[in-house]
Amino acid sequence: MPRMLDVSDDVRAEIGDEEADRLLAGENAPGSYDCTSCRTPGDSEQERTSTVLFIGDETAVLAFAHATCLPSQVVQVTEEQLQGAVRSISADGSATKAVPEQAVLGVTSGLVLINGELHPALVVEPTAPIARPGTTTTGDDFLPLLIEQGFMPLSEIGSVPSVLHGWSVLLAMGQLHAILQPGADGGQPVAWWQAHQALQVADSWRAAANKHQQVLLFAAPVGSIGRQPREDLLRDALDKAAANGKLVAATLPLAGT
Repeated sequence: MPRMLDVSDDVRAEIGDEEADRLLAGENAPGSYDCTSCRTPGDSEQERTSTVLFIGDETAVLAFAHATCLPSQVVQVTEEQLQGAVRSISADGSATKAVPEQAVLGVTSGLVLINGELHPALVVEPTAPIARPGTTTTGDDFLPLLIEQGFMPLSEIGSVPSVLHGWSVLLAMGQLHAILQPGADGGQPVAWWQAHQALQVADSWRAAANKHQQVLLFAAPVGSIGRQPREDLLRDALDKAAANGKLVAATLPLAGT
């Protein structure tokens, strides 16, 4: 039975017409799937479904999402974000593309009070443990990988973290678009995290970002912070993660307005 799939021109250009046509004909597409955006089940036989192609440095992974969550698109990500368990989308396991059960980086914005001054902050927490690329272990290397990039472990939030040069936060027209990291061999910056759809930030957060021209980035392993409905609860969760040795941070320059 043909699937209710959307394959954008960008995705088609990357995977080729033959693969795209096979997907649309239902030959290579799963019926049920876990939405790569909201992580809840979907059914490409019953509801419109977007094909989302994640492209890393060496790997391309085709995932699926509810069309109401994401449009069909190509998303540039780091190789680390593509690691994790994958399963073949073809019945015989011969397809070169795979559907990931990869971790997704959740990003929350909020204002953090340090030494009597409010600073704009982003809190990053993956939805699953992050494995070191090329390993088959089930451990979580999210914080060690970031420390290797220059992020500093925190035992408490008592001062503004040091600036991590080469990284930046991309803000455009009041919306958060991406967190950028240095490109390979000093090339153009690449997205470490990229919003599927630009995220609106509060006016107070944007004002603080424009004032300081930098953003504090906190990162913690899965299960450390959670989705907090208020900034005071977010701060409590950050303080607890720091006390437990599960928080790293850096200050990133602001790109855009």
